[in-house]
Amino acid sequence: MEKKPFDLAFYNGKRVLVTGHTGFKGSWLCKMLANTGAEVTGYSLEAPTEPSLFHIAEIEKDVNSVIGDIRDLKHLQEVFEEAQPEIVLHLAAQPIVRDSYKDPVYTYEANVMGTVNILECVRKCECVKSFLNITTDKVYLNKEWAWGYRENEELDGYDPYSNSKSCSELVTHSYKNSFFADGRTAISTARAGNVIGGGDFANDRIIPDCIRAAIKKEDIVVRNPFSTRPYQHVLEPLYAYLMIAAKQYEDIAYAGYYNVGPDDADCFETGALVDVFVAKWGEGMKWVNRYDGGPHEANFLKLDCSKLKSTFGWKPHWNLEKAIEMVVEWSKCWLEGNDVRACMDRQIEEFLRAGERR
Repeated sequence: MEKKPFDLAFYNGKRVLVTGHTGFKGSWLCKMLANTGAEVTGYSLEAPTEPSLFHIAEIEKDVNSVIGDIRDLKHLQEVFEEAQPEIVLHLAAQPIVRDSYKDPVYTYEANVMGTVNILECVRKCECVKSFLNITTDKVYLNKEWAWGYRENEELDGYDPYSNSKSCSELVTHSYKNSFFADGRTAISTARAGNVIGGGDFANDRIIPDCIRAAIKKEDIVVRNPFSTRPYQHVLEPLYAYLMIAAKQYEDIAYAGYYNVGPDDADCFETGALVDVFVAKWGEGMKWVNRYDGGPHEANFLKLDCSKLKSTFGWKPHWNLEKAIEMVVEWSKCWLEGNDVRACMDRQIEEFLRAGERR
């Protein structure tokens, strides 16, 4: 018997704390939660890019926004005491591989000690029933093999970003075993593949690079067109995160470690991804292959998401072509000065309807 799609109405009235709420994923997550009627507190540094989705979409209207550093344990504890969250979603991180080579110390401080700090707050705050640490598909020891990594594979990211996220996983495992064995709080991690979506303005990400080139009417520069990644629309993992956090809130037996990625058909080479973008954007765009000899990044990486599918009956809602169509729609809405918040609401609704039709 096929399981019904998870209903986000679960979050109506729930007190939820989101770290990293001013980032790209955090902004979309806060919009989804606010639309359900959740009471959302966000804790993060100022928005990491200019422009930023957080400001363009006026996400501060939707949440109690607290600007703070995840490395500041005292401030974080004060926010927990004030917000009394039932559910904590931990997204705050230094998320860029290339930036981790430039500043490895900050990357480890934010991604490892930041995780220690948030778990310490959860440990001391009895109101928290569900905690989810968002890491990355890059936590695995990458052997460049052709099949997807499973949750029981070895964790050993190569670069400082990936490795710091492997450490964040291990910190979570240790806290879970050491302090939450009594079952009072469900503890999980989610390892997501590469996300795309409207409002991502980060450096060194292919879709933001495409948007910037489109604005300037220049050719898109692709550094490594033959690298294969599990690309998915940002709403895919966010919906999965909310599902995992809710299901383990209701039944701690669901707590664990979950991969969140697209089906194999949407594990694209970067050049093929850009081909789809160019076709959807139009206006005569094209791209050029220009390897720049940058730091080590994996050539081949994908996830085995059978655990998430078998446990919850989860499936991706959109394929990659549809995901890029949504990126183009949002980006043109913004560039033409139209209502970005309304566009986000429409895309969230369309995404949820697609899940109901599966």
